[in-house]
Amino acid sequence: MARIFITGSTDGLGRAAAEALINEGHEVVLHAKTPARATALANLAPRTGGIVVGDLSSGAETRALADQVNNIGRMDAVIHNAGTYLERTRGTTPEGHARTLAVNTLAPYLLTALIDRPDRLIYLSSGMHRGGTASLHDIDWTERRWNAGQAYSESKLQVTALALALARRWPDVLSHAVDPGWVPTRMGGRGAPDDLELGHATQTWLATSNDPEATRSGGYWHHRKQLQPSPHALDPGFQDRLLDRLTELTGVVLGTSKTTR
Repeated sequence: MARIFITGSTDGLGRAAAEALINEGHEVVLHAKTPARATALANLAPRTGGIVVGDLSSGAETRALADQVNNIGRMDAVIHNAGTYLERTRGTTPEGHARTLAVNTLAPYLLTALIDRPDRLIYLSSGMHRGGTASLHDIDWTERRWNAGQAYSESKLQVTALALALARRWPDVLSHAVDPGWVPTRMGGRGAPDDLELGHATQTWLATSNDPEATRSGGYWHHRKQLQPSPHALDPGFQDRLLDRLTELTGVVLGTSKTTR
């Protein structure tokens, strides 16, 4: 059985994935934004590998979260599930970043760089990533007028490119991006048309399955079918420029060789 860490697992897709994996007998490490939110996991806590707490909009808390995960032990897989959608304003994180960028892009990057490298990485994307642009000039929305939908699309393009960059740079790790669809969660809303079960089935499958399709790195998936992502996400040049920009924004360099503690 595998040890799996899932960000944003107090509700929605993250919790559904956690419950499915726990029921399959895996050791799942859960994540809550705050201690108060962690109380929502009380009924799952006795069956988990632990609960870690940290606000992903804060760089300092994200770094501390990585330490909490590493103190539990090396993960076999990490599902980067947490995200934020359609923020009404740019917002300002403790480090001064746009909240959408911080939660959807910077936090997965930091956790990837700082958590002891697992065998598998899964990043939640969105079909809206195709609306993202390849320009990284104003990635943090300090010059443009705030556009919540565009900021979300760009963040999902960035995290998709991150997943595919890692598939290229880290041949010892299986790295994938998943579009879960528009599902009826707190983020997606009650009227979302997609199936919640299908929304989490792909990431749990990629985290644990030895099926040939699941063990080929670098896929972009929707409901267990591999699709073609935006050409920008596939472009090694864009991937490398993105990693350089994320290094500048966080001060953390993504390693190129396998690391152990």
